[in-house]
Formats: sequence, structure tokens, C-alpha cells
Amino acid sequence: MALVFTEDQDQFRDSIQRFLSDQMPTTRVRQLMATEHAFDDQLWQQASTQLALTGIHVPEHLGGAGFGPVELGIALEEMGRALFCGPYLSSAVLSAYALLICADADQQERWLSDVANGGRRCSLAVTESTGLWRDDDIHTTATTDEAGNSLLNGRKRFVIDANNADLLIVAARASDGIALYMIDGETSGLTLTALDTMDPTRKMADIELNNVVATRLNHAPDLLLDTLLNVACIALANEMIGGCRRLLDSAVDYTQLRYQFGRSIASFQAIKHRLADLLLDVELSRSAAYQAAQTLASCSDLRTIDQEKHRRLTEHASLAKAAVCETYLQTALETIQLHGGIGFTWENDTHLWFKRAKSSEVLFGTPAEHRERMMVAIETATTSQESAA
Repeated sequence: MALVFTEDQDQFRDSIQRFLSDQMPTTRVRQLMATEHAFDDQLWQQASTQLALTGIHVPEHLGGAGFGPVELGIALEEMGRALFCGPYLSSAVLSAYALLICADADQQERWLSDVANGGRRCSLAVTESTGLWRDDDIHTTATTDEAGNSLLNGRKRFVIDANNADLLIVAARASDGIALYMIDGETSGLTLTALDTMDPTRKMADIELNNVVATRLNHAPDLLLDTLLNVACIALANEMIGGCRRLLDSAVDYTQLRYQFGRSIASFQAIKHRLADLLLDVELSRSAAYQAAQTLASCSDLRTIDQEKHRRLTEHASLAKAAVCETYLQTALETIQLHGGIGFTWENDTHLWFKRAKSSEVLFGTPAEHRERMMVAIETATTSQESAA
């Protein structure tokens, strides 16, 4: 994929950069991450109303802007660059896609419109004790009582921004397989326990469900969790690229300012080589992230995606997740080293992106897991081609 953006996309990026530069400087990030929720409701409403960021990829008739995954990737990249504090990944991306895939028209009108316009915040609860997005690892159960209500019982782990959510979408095992259920954040029988996380800008919680009344989303397509995992990986990859670019810019700026032996250390050949290697890694990873976003954009309906498109989407999503994870962490480590002793201090901002990089490394699966997932997808394609021949 040639990494070329349209003029409209460049203007969209510029508008987000200006907004986040004004509203989410690092000083504000530090203030928010020290709070219980790491969240500013007024800023969330501004992002929703002024730039329509919470509904970029949602169709216009459902309250969104009607754009696609590439524009969503641009927004995520800029939020990753700014270390945006708020439930964007959990609500505007994961939950919105879950509703687009699984909710029927009435349910979308009831819930998705509010999520798209920022009026209600939602979190997606999938993982349990193993932290894996696999059908076999879902043990939360959905049963039906005498009145016909769906009741959920179980425990969900590592739910992003659950403490900020008005709504929760929960993956549970029903009699006919895995399905998604919507519950109100104030429903009785629901207990949230905040977790201590390495990255204080991204809050997580465990959720206990004890006979919680829920509404089943009426579509449960094949490969549901696998499809949602692909979306999650692509979104996170684009967000991480923003962090990579911010760290690289920081390293370049600092080495130009830091003087040794009468000249800036940026003029030393060894430093030039290290920065050039970082730039190469970041640009290659950025191409992988946007290639995955473009592949997602080519899948017109994730409910009815065919096996070949799903395989290709899985291949590109896992490639992007594995590649960008490692680039992000390596860029963070190199940036800390290039800053010297000050890079290890609390006063220097570099550690904030390092913590985000380290936590993102395991979020939605490690690089090793996604390399294996990617190879399985490639082997499946090879086997199919050989059988056809």
C-alpha cells in the first residue's frame, strides 16, 4: 500500500492535532492520570461535538460522520501521539464496532446513536482469566429466567475504561454459542473492581456478574470474537504509531539541543545512525498499520465477511499488531537512552509513552501470539490454493 493521504484526510489530521495540542498537553495528561477515572467529560463532549471523533466510522443515519477505518486510524494515531486520556478505544471504537456487527436496526438506533454522538460511553468486556479472545476461553454464562430475561453470571477481566462506562457489552456463552449482551452500568448484580495498571492513562477493571439482567444483541455472526479482535488490533496499531512518532520527534529534538564537545549530539554519526534506524522502523510499522486499516475498509459488511476476506484481515491485523508493538517499545527505550540520565526521571515525559508502549505490548495479545496467528492465516491460504490446484 502506498502510504498517501488525500487532502481532506491531511486537513482532518491537522484539525485533530490542533485540538489535542490545545486541550491535551502533557501537563493535562499528568493531571488526569492522577485521578480515579483519568477522564475529562467536558473534553469528551468537545471531541464529540466539534470534531465528531466519537462517530467517525459510524454511518450518518446512526449519528456518525460516515467515514471509514482509515480516517479512524488517523484519529487514533493523533490520540496516541497526545496520549489522550479518555474511553476512545473502548467506546468509540470497540463498542461501536460491536454494535455495528451484532446489533439489529432497533438496537443500533437505541444504543449506537448515543455512543456515536458521545452521549453515552460504552465498554466491551470479552476476556476472562486467560486474557485471550477465544471462544473456548469464555466461561461467563447467559441463561434465561422464567420471565424470559437473559441473566449473566461470571467474571470479566482487564476491561478497558469500565469505570467510565454508562453501558457494558459482555461476551457470554449461551445455549447456541458465544453472543454479545448489553447491560446498563447501574444494573444490580454488577460489581467493578479497579485494577492497578502500569499505564495510568488507561484505566482497567475486573467485572463480577451475578444474575445481571441483560439484553442480547440479535446478531451473532460466525467468527465473532475473531473479527472483533482484528478490529481491536488494527485500532491499537494505529494508536501506537502515534506514540512512536511522538517519541521519535522527542528524541530528535533533544539530541539537537543537547551539546557535547562544543556541538549537538545529533551531529554525531552514531546518534544519526540510531535515529535513522528508528525512523525506518517507525515508517515500516506505520505502513503496516494503515495497510491493515485499508484491508478493514475493504470489508464492506463484517457480519457476512467471507472466509478469504476474513483470513486476509486476520493476516494484516496480526502483522500490524506484532510489528507496531515491538517498534513502539524499542522506540521508547531508545528515546529514554538518547535523553541520557534525564530520560529516567519522573519530570521527563518519555516514561509516560514507555508505560503505554509496555502495556500495549500485551493488550489484545503479545507479538509472539500474533505472529503465530498470522502464520496460521497464511498457511490456511496456502493449503486452500494447493487444494484448488
